[in-house]
Amino acid sequence: MSYPRGPGTAHQLIATDEARRLTSAVEADPLAPVRAAIIAPGGYGKTALLGELRRLFQHAGVPVLGLREALADTARRRQAAVLVDDAHRLPHDQVEQLVELAMDDETRLVAAYRPWPRSSPLTELTGVLEQAVLLRPLVHSAIAQRATAVLGSEPPAGLVDLLDEYTGGVPRYVDRVLLALRGTRAEVPFPVPEAAIARFQPDLDGLDPGVHRLLLGKAVASGLHAETLTALLELDVDTASELTDGARATGMLDRGGALLPIARQAITTLSPAERTLPVQRQLIEAQQRRGGPVLALVRPLLGTGVVGLGAGFEQAGDEALAESPELAAELYAAAIAAGAPATPLAGRRAGAAARSGDFDTALRLADGVLAGTDETDRAHAANVAGAALAHRGLLAPSTELHRWSGSPSGAAFAVIGLIGTGQVKDAELLLAEHRQSGPPVLATSAATQMARGVHQSVKDSAATALATLTRASSMLEPVGRTELLPDTPAALAALVALHSGEFVVADLVLERAIGAATGGTLAVPRHRLLQAWGAMLRGDVGTARTKLAEAGQELELRDALTASAVRVGIARRESDLATLRNACEQAWEVALRHPVDLFSLLPLGELTVAAARLGTPGRLAPQLAEAEVLLGQLGNPPLWEATFRWNRMHAAIAGEQLDAAETQVAALAAMAGPHPYFAVLATASRCWLKVLTGDIDPAEVEAAARGLHDAGLRWDGPRLAGQAAIRTTDRKGMLRLLDCARVLQGNAARQDAEAAGRDKAPRAARLSDREREVAELVVAGHTYKEIGQRLFISAKTVEYHVARMRQRFGCESRDDLLEQLRVLVGARPAS
Repeated sequence: MSYPRGPGTAHQLIATDEARRLTSAVEADPLAPVRAAIIAPGGYGKTALLGELRRLFQHAGVPVLGLREALADTARRRQAAVLVDDAHRLPHDQVEQLVELAMDDETRLVAAYRPWPRSSPLTELTGVLEQAVLLRPLVHSAIAQRATAVLGSEPPAGLVDLLDEYTGGVPRYVDRVLLALRGTRAEVPFPVPEAAIARFQPDLDGLDPGVHRLLLGKAVASGLHAETLTALLELDVDTASELTDGARATGMLDRGGALLPIARQAITTLSPAERTLPVQRQLIEAQQRRGGPVLALVRPLLGTGVVGLGAGFEQAGDEALAESPELAAELYAAAIAAGAPATPLAGRRAGAAARSGDFDTALRLADGVLAGTDETDRAHAANVAGAALAHRGLLAPSTELHRWSGSPSGAAFAVIGLIGTGQVKDAELLLAEHRQSGPPVLATSAATQMARGVHQSVKDSAATALATLTRASSMLEPVGRTELLPDTPAALAALVALHSGEFVVADLVLERAIGAATGGTLAVPRHRLLQAWGAMLRGDVGTARTKLAEAGQELELRDALTASAVRVGIARRESDLATLRNACEQAWEVALRHPVDLFSLLPLGELTVAAARLGTPGRLAPQLAEAEVLLGQLGNPPLWEATFRWNRMHAAIAGEQLDAAETQVAALAAMAGPHPYFAVLATASRCWLKVLTGDIDPAEVEAAARGLHDAGLRWDGPRLAGQAAIRTTDRKGMLRLLDCARVLQGNAARQDAEAAGRDKAPRAARLSDREREVAELVVAGHTYKEIGQRLFISAKTVEYHVARMRQRFGCESRDDLLEQLRVLVGARPAS
């Protein structure tokens, strides 16, 4: 290769100590004898160094001869310097003649050659020449210098690092990329230019066939150890060693013997399929015979249409299933296209499709297996279909499929589904009959624990159920990322925790499950949404909004119901009626499609409150009736019923339905004993009922509000105090309750400072300075006349400002506006 000339070319390309010593000696005394060998793989700059020596000799008036000229004219040779490039390509007889020249102590001879192929004469030549110059790849600073010289300006940030990574510092490859980039905008990162790759074609064409085959093997099987690769290529030790030396001599390998990225790209791009495919096929078939993994070998063949490798694609699909179900699905499809029979693969294809979230394909394939006569995969297909239906919110048919499968995990999931749909007796019978067959593997044991935990949630204490489900989640962590689950133990534990006020526990168990990838990527949206729910209940709408966004947009029905209810809950807590109305329209459509089950009571309750808030309390009446029946079938378990009653109570209050509110308050009072959280809800609900009737005891309300706040319901506490302040006729009591609301709201804000800042700042910016002054005084309880006197404006102007704020925030009543203004400016006592 002829390297482009440029400022400092030789220094940049051959900057090694040995090279500098040689060029310095020639420059200092060009007439002195010199006998040197330049030894390096291809592309390392041997030709560039010879070119520099040629320049130095000629500058000093010393003629430069090639080998033929030197051999033909002995007299002239003694006055000249003999420079020989690519000595490894010379015939043996010419190398022998070169050895004779080297034996002359007075000669000036420099020969450049690769370390392979070796021959006896070349080995002898190396021994005769008194100086050996070994060239090495360019270091980072030298690459930077070369980039500046070729590009004509300082290289963009990251370019030198990328060149170093792609080329390994091999000068020839560095120049190929730089020359292809010259005159372009070399933005980092960039694909290696086609022009740089194309210049590898002569290198590949000139390769020894055995070396080329070894390099092809390294290119298509980059993940294999060198010894494994040579074994698969059926090379004996001596041949493998010889060919490896030949591959190193090309300059395409790094120090560890792996192909440089640019060389791998060139080989795979430029080598024709008729040369590449036989090597790939041999490696795959040999690896299968050894019982080794084939995924790295098979994956590059996706989309090539190759036939006859169905078994290889099938095995690769099995290997990919745990880490990448999407890839596994592609590989199974390719296996069938390559000749593998479709029927034995259908169950695995269904599982891969389900794990990757393609439930339509999963259900279609699983249904085909279930309808077939082959019993091999029917249990597996039933569990796949059951998991898919559970994600789609169809718990009843999901339960039937899991129960029918007859597998230990299927039976456990069926118990969960039976309880979730109110069939507790059947669940208990199945739980009693369930006997684990086979070894107690973690996944099956965790599923059994999940079933027991859900049963405990309706029959035992909340603490017992939460402990069992949390242990099940921990048990599943080492293997959970590869399991297809209808629901995760972390999600069930979080639901129990959210229903019992253990918000910190819910967040921690969910975060651990996300870290362990329990349930794979399929479970991440559910875990994030339940985190959002906990944040929303704590009044941390900023975090709730973040977790909601992290859950994504493409959600199955069960997750879509939760997500829509979170949006509704955030809007309600922000008193953003316009957003609430829009969110509810979308949420109600989702709720109509989702059958009621035990695990959907939280979103149903939130949507019920929102419906009443918007003046449509009967919107979800059929779903509420189903929920009542469900809870009755389960014996009205306090864990699941308390929050549901709390939400129904709020819906009744929002609709000012005193009788309905009294019913829910009485139900909460009946279940106040089993858990402190339920007692807090019962006490607060009784206060809410009194607020509704105007029977307000400030001390009682303040205690209840603080109880809610301390229990984690940091939005509900200030709201109870604020609403009681609005409705009381006792001015002193009003000020006390407003101060309580302000303090509790301030505590919540301090606990969620960062999230609250992000969430409230844009809304607070909607108030002008004058509106903020008016708002603060309105929240403090002053009349329009009093506000006017303080601000030196008329009461009519105050009324105008209040009307504008009410219109801007979409508030339908004065109470709505007061809630908004408390969020924006807080509450302060009148003075």
